[in-house]
Amino acid sequence: MHVLLLGGTWFLGRAVARHALANDCEVTTFNRGQSTPYLPGTLAVHGDRASADDFERLARYGPWDVVIDTSASDTAPRHVLAGARALAEVTDRYVYVSSVSVYRNWGAGPLTESSATYDTPADAGPEYYEGLDPAEQDGMRKAGCERAVTEAFGADRTTILRPGSILGPGEYIGRLPWWLRRCARGGEILAPREPDRPVQPIDARDVAAFAVSAPAGVFNVTAPRGHATMRDLLTACLDATGYQGRLVWTSEEVLARHGVRGRTELPLWPGTDGVVDVSAALAAGLTCRPLDRTVADTWAWLRDGADSVAGQQSGWERHGIAPDKEAAILAEVGLSG
Repeated sequence: MHVLLLGGTWFLGRAVARHALANDCEVTTFNRGQSTPYLPGTLAVHGDRASADDFERLARYGPWDVVIDTSASDTAPRHVLAGARALAEVTDRYVYVSSVSVYRNWGAGPLTESSATYDTPADAGPEYYEGLDPAEQDGMRKAGCERAVTEAFGADRTTILRPGSILGPGEYIGRLPWWLRRCARGGEILAPREPDRPVQPIDARDVAAFAVSAPAGVFNVTAPRGHATMRDLLTACLDATGYQGRLVWTSEEVLARHGVRGRTELPLWPGTDGVVDVSAALAAGLTCRPLDRTVADTWAWLRDGADSVAGQQSGWERHGIAPDKEAAILAEVGLSG
């Protein structure tokens, strides 16, 4: 199979490239060539996805059986539309990696692929969602990109993947790396109740495998309900790092009183309450490895030096609670207990 990968240098894109190469695919990558070196065995084409001329030049390297787009997270829909149109005649199918953030009621109720999404035009530019909350901007942008790809390729040639939190070796956002490093530091560790609240993160390698083989259609791509809880996640972090710390489960009321921000100061909290339905993806071949394996492999990657270059860890500083703030909350919890 001939695969065109938009991206292919960081985290998920690199995982897709590795999986495709391991399964005897011929892989062409398209990116600016400014971050991680391309993988041996791939054909690297450099260009800017915001440039129509670069996409027209890229199209001359085709044809391909599938284009897998992992690099449009910050790209305006109109640029995705132009790129998809340039590739429509030389590619059989387009796989676009979107996000569960496209759902209007994300976090407020059960989500299936038919749940309401943002109604962003396929040709929208950045000005369409300027001034909005960053999370809403992200959802609107990705919804527009989904529409752009579908408009250019048609529904029967388009695969839309909507993952939630993606973890694993190579993670540049810094959520799981922060928890692992905090557990390795030991001592009393601030942990959010409820410990048995479900979480649905998925390993990048499992997303990558599904991206290469998924049929046309729209799929939520997270771990299934019942896969893991917050307790499972943090216990796995302690296990991987040698059990040097003790989890102190703290009520959400106390955390709120101290202004603790979910998803950043305590990454992956508050979880999802198991609201994302992934039955369609499971039926189409998605498999999810145990969360403790993802945690252990990520810790091994961190201990090996986190094989990255400039920019790979650009989001890490946004995650994790400051030690003095954590200590103050733990002291209050200890006094009240």
